[in-house]
Amino acid sequence: MNDRITVAIILKPQGIRGEVKVKAMTDSAESLTEFKNVLIDGVAYSVLSVRAQGEFAYFGLKGIADRNAAETLRGKSIEVSRADMPELPEGRYYIGDLIGCTVVTERGDILGEVEDVTPARTDVFTIVGDGKKITFAAAEGVISDVDTRAKKITVNAKRFREVSL
Repeated sequence: MNDRITVAIILKPQGIRGEVKVKAMTDSAESLTEFKNVLIDGVAYSVLSVRAQGEFAYFGLKGIADRNAAETLRGKSIEVSRADMPELPEGRYYIGDLIGCTVVTERGDILGEVEDVTPARTDVFTIVGDGKKITFAAAEGVISDVDTRAKKITVNAKRFREVSL
């Protein structure tokens, strides 16, 4: 597992004082207010301010003093150390831990590898296998087991066929 987790993506500069608008990659933008230090392209930044609004947040970072400096961060990921992340309840996972997992049926048939997970009321997984992309909703009964250490997600083949595109 990676020792860093992406918690937000920088969308654009906000104003003239170096603040950046970010899209939260967590359950809520409010959770971003907990972090005192972040990493962007491996460079550590102290967080001076964070304000959350809906699924977005606005960060003020030490060393990013104007709009021009903020512009250099556009499109970059904000990461935090795994040690700074809260423990998740049973059955919950960080998206970064699911990316790259092999998806298999309960019989052991390989369906593909997780390329992306879109957070939603019912998360939508995108997997790549045999040169094609398949999306499926993680609806009830589809995923029977997740083993992030082994990088393996087991699905019920019948339910998978019902919800996949």
